[in-house]
Order: sequence, then structure tokens, then C-alpha cells
Amino acid sequence: MNETLLIALQLLLAHVLTDFVLQPAKAIQQKRERRAKAPFLYLHAFLAGFFTYLFLQQWSSFLVPVLIMVTHFGIDLWKLNQKEDNLKLFLLDQFFHLIVLLLAWLYLTDNFEAVVPFFESLFDSQNTLILLLGYLIVIFPFGFIIGKATKHWQVEIEKEDRVNSLDKAGRYIGIFERILVLTFVLTNNIAAIGFLIAAKSILRFSDKSQSGGRKQTEYVLIGTLMSFALTIIVGFLMNALIL
Repeated sequence: MNETLLIALQLLLAHVLTDFVLQPAKAIQQKRERRAKAPFLYLHAFLAGFFTYLFLQQWSSFLVPVLIMVTHFGIDLWKLNQKEDNLKLFLLDQFFHLIVLLLAWLYLTDNFEAVVPFFESLFDSQNTLILLLGYLIVIFPFGFIIGKATKHWQVEIEKEDRVNSLDKAGRYIGIFERILVLTFVLTNNIAAIGFLIAAKSILRFSDKSQSGGRKQTEYVLIGTLMSFALTIIVGFLMNALIL
């Protein structure tokens, strides 16, 4: 196995084991309640450094394990001192941890000088730009277009159907389904799109017995088919442009 890849996997394994596998609910609750006074916070940070040292097997070098232990403690303490514990904060927490792991990986593989050329080559690549632009288009502009195109029916349903639904759930469902459809097209798994449509259709038609259920089902299916059609077209165009 490539040594640089092996080091990346070792660092990630140590992080996943520490931050997810060996962090029980009671320990997390202790950290939230006691923050800097929580014994588990210190144990948790130690484990992050210990497993890094154990998996890297560079027995005479302590710099990276100590760096990860200290930064892990600092990042977790920062998170614990925030007012809320939500998805955004969790993602920020993991992002900071991954940045530290990336810096550690660059140090261990002596690849700091390759960072700038890598990003230069990345954004000079036609295929990379096509993929990035394609996914951004199906995630953001298409959601806006479909929302505007179905606005009339949405208003009509809201007047007749007062059944509560999850806040912004439809928006996120649409985003994820367009990502899946585009990925299926780009990987030549067109048949999988049919299963996705069938699964969603079954779920929506089960609502027809409710008040206003038929109109809501039709509205969702119109949005779904519009979403799928636009995304499939973009996927075929991307396949034609990708070298």
C-alpha cells in the first residue's frame, strides 16, 4: 500500500475510534455538564493522542500525537462552551479536527510544498470544474427553479391541507435526491433512478387517504419529476463534456 495513503488511514482510524467508538453517551453528557472540569474530556484528548501514536508506530516521535492530543482538547472545549449543540456545531468540530489531521499528514509525508500545485492543478482540470459546477447547479439553482415553478400548487395545498410537516424537509429531500440522481447518471446506473422514483411514489401515495392527500401527492410528484428530469439532462451534458 502507498505509504502516504497508509498514514492518512492511520490518522483517520485513530480519530474515528476516539471520537465515535470510544465515546459513550454518559461520557458525552459529563463533558457537556462539567466542561473543562470533566475528567473524561482529558481522557478523551489523551486517547486521541495515544491511538495516533499507536497506529502510526513511529515510536521515537511524539510531536504529532502530542499535537493531536492538545488540539483535540482545545477543539472539544471550544465546542462545549458554545450555547447549543447542533448539527452545524458538530460539522465545524469535525472540520477543525480534520484540518489538524490534514496538517499532521502533510508533516508526516513531507508534502507541504505540494499543496499549492495540487490546488492549481485541481482548478485547471476541466473534469473537476465540470463536476463541481454540475453538483452546485443541481443543489442550489434547481431547487430555486422548482420552488418557483410549483409555487402556485404549494399555496393551494397550504390553504386546504393544514397537516403539519417537518420544517424545510422537502427542500433537503429534493437536494439529496438530485445528488443521488446526478451520481447515478454519471456512474451509468440509470436503472437505480427508477427504484428511487418507485420508492418515493409508494411513500407519497400512501398519504392519499388523508385530507388533501391526493393534491399533496400530485404536487410532490410534479416536483419530483421536474427535479429528476432537469438533473438527468445535466448529467447527460456532463458525461458528454467530461474527458
